[in-house]
Amino acid sequence: MTKRFFQFVLPSMLAFAFSGVYAIVDGLFVGRNVGDLGLAAINVAYPLTALIPALGTGIGMGGSVYYSFEKGKGNEEKAKEFIGNAFSFLILCGIGLMLLLFLFYKPILKLFGASGDLLMMAEDYTRFIIVGTLCQVLSTGLIPILRNYGEVIPVMFFMICGFITNIVLDYLLVAVYQQGVAGAAIATIAGQTLTMMLSMILFFRKKHRIAVKDCKLHRGHVSRIIAVGVSPFGLTISPNIVIVFMNWRAIQYGGDTAVSVYAVISYIIYAVQLMLQGAGDGSQPLISLFVGEKNYEGVKKVRFLAYLTAFSVAILSFIIIYVLRYQIPFVFGSSKEVIKMTGDAFPIFALGLIFTAFLRITTSYFYAIGKNLYSYLLVYGEPIILLLLLFIVPFFGKLAGVWISSPLSQLVLTIIGFLLYRKQKKVGEESAF
Repeated sequence: MTKRFFQFVLPSMLAFAFSGVYAIVDGLFVGRNVGDLGLAAINVAYPLTALIPALGTGIGMGGSVYYSFEKGKGNEEKAKEFIGNAFSFLILCGIGLMLLLFLFYKPILKLFGASGDLLMMAEDYTRFIIVGTLCQVLSTGLIPILRNYGEVIPVMFFMICGFITNIVLDYLLVAVYQQGVAGAAIATIAGQTLTMMLSMILFFRKKHRIAVKDCKLHRGHVSRIIAVGVSPFGLTISPNIVIVFMNWRAIQYGGDTAVSVYAVISYIIYAVQLMLQGAGDGSQPLISLFVGEKNYEGVKKVRFLAYLTAFSVAILSFIIIYVLRYQIPFVFGSSKEVIKMTGDAFPIFALGLIFTAFLRITTSYFYAIGKNLYSYLLVYGEPIILLLLLFIVPFFGKLAGVWISSPLSQLVLTIIGFLLYRKQKKVGEESAF
């Protein structure tokens, strides 16, 4: 069981880590070639552009959970129907989201607090990201599907290929040809497009091929995909909602400098959060399969290993971040003032990773077994609790209060999550679906 667990989880964690590194690479090149303002512009725009991969992840995971569950029950044909419906829904939603973003991205960026040169740079970055919406939705949506097929190693390889493409183009477009944040956006889209193309080739291979009739949308299947997908969608987008709220208060208490500080911090913290999500989502195929088979001892074993892995990663990440807290912003090309402020604030955010480890695994576990309401509470509770704290804590601690509000919200949510987890254990695994 342990070997099988890590065959799924380690490639998943690495794939999610590369997703986080996409943003970090953009930040590194923009920070060193454009400066603090360019870094702040990407940070302001990122929550809006993050809607795109979040949508793909939600739909893909929604179809994948029911695929593994039905496969565990022995319903192969119904399992394929869920994959076909998820694929059609990815295309439909990808096109729709692209049109909506083109219509509303400018007023949304203003709503996020951007103005002047910061707004212009954020618009440049966002505009190019939106062009590649469908490719991003398909790329992130096919990944959980292929993972549930057992293709965890190829998925990791596809992510690495996209990552390398992103690095090469970031160097050429941002560092060599000085295309600024627009060049970083083009590099990101190109990397994700390559990942999508490779994923599509594997998805349509003979052993995975689905019939055209399976792609016909059924209301019942789509509603189930959405019911599960709301959680992984929120899990992907929630950190970016947090960024919006944090940027809003950081601007009020520290101006553009504080936004630049939080940009560096959020790059690193978000990358670790993605690895923790990878541990949860990597265990999902096995949990959903075992629930379908009514193998509840297997569910408990996978859940234990997922918690152990996530807490180990969180503790190790805290140590590394603490030791390198003043060196990390230097690598991003930050000014001396930003380096000092970032190093001072880093331990506060790194502490929250311990709580995030519990929350990511617990949330993934809940939607893997069909406890959608519990996962909704944990996913969407974080930005709500954070918003409340951001109205209170900075009143006493000013900018330091803004920073403290983030791990404090995660602590409150961890307590809620633990109570829900205990309740689920008392009721019993068999009540999950």
